[in-house]
Amino acid sequence: MTRIGALLIVMLFLAGPALAQEPVKPAPAAAQDGFVPVDAPIGAETMPAPLLVGIAYAFIWVVLFGYLWSVRTRLATVEREMDTINRRIATGRK
Repeated sequence: MTRIGALLIVMLFLAGPALAQEPVKPAPAAAQDGFVPVDAPIGAETMPAPLLVGIAYAFIWVVLFGYLWSVRTRLATVEREMDTINRRIATGRK
């Protein structure tokens, strides 16, 4: 009996949003068929798309080179530490 009750509660929660929606009204008929150009207001602030794309690519390249620089620096540190350990092992020091 508890499984049936749990199933009914889950179904109620799942069906609730669908039942709460308003019916879709048909769109009003267009004044004319086809493309209707929209004029931008005079003096509107716009930024050209090529500038935004260029800024985005520049940012990605800077982040990529920064990451590679960081990896190279950390790898050089590890290599120096490995050389130090190898020299200590070869001489028998701790």
